Amino acid sequence: MDATACVQTIRETNETELSRLGSSKSLFADTGGEMESAAVLEAAATAEYHAAATYDSWAETETGTVAEAFATTAAEERSHYERVTAELDAHEPGPVPPIQSSLRDREETIERLGGFIGRTLAAEGSKTQITGFFVGNADPQTASLFREMGDDLDAQLARARSCLDEVCDDDAAYERAVEAASAAIEVAYETYTDQLESLGVNPKPVC
Repeated sequence: MDATACVQTIRETNETELSRLGSSKSLFADTGGEMESAAVLEAAATAEYHAAATYDSWAETETGTVAEAFATTAAEERSHYERVTAELDAHEPGPVPPIQSSLRDREETIERLGGFIGRTLAAEGSKTQITGFFVGNADPQTASLFREMGDDLDAQLARARSCLDEVCDDDAAYERAVEAASAAIEVAYETYTDQLESLGVNPKPVC
């Protein structure tokens, strides 16, 4: 196994969860049912703020290229936060999202990289939904902002794959990364489910 195969395994293993996290219901959950521009921006800003803090803390305790990768990603997330909050009159970050709390508990490099991949994959669908929301609201400038933020996720995944190939020396190591990524996605999915149920919405699609 290599990092590319590892990421593919993570996508396939968590296909259902990632699909639902990338649905319109996910945006509804993140905003507490308030599908207004300000609520969407506030939810996005909170996510970026806490992601930056997580990657900053990891950069401080890792070494070499892994530390550099996390530091670069933290800087991207801070830039995202600043660009999103520029669209708001003011912003006070909300509570730490459960996925970030779970990531901060990771102390091993391989598990951090796996969690990094899991969070990035979970964020892909969110960025797509937010972009679509602002397209639908006839706000192309803000849609373009989130489209660009989504593009940064590709670079983050590339960074993660490169680091993973550097630190993993056998299939068992890659499997640890898969497990950590899946655990992060599961936390995000459980949060999504809990939020929707609290709003009286069935988190599963009705066929």
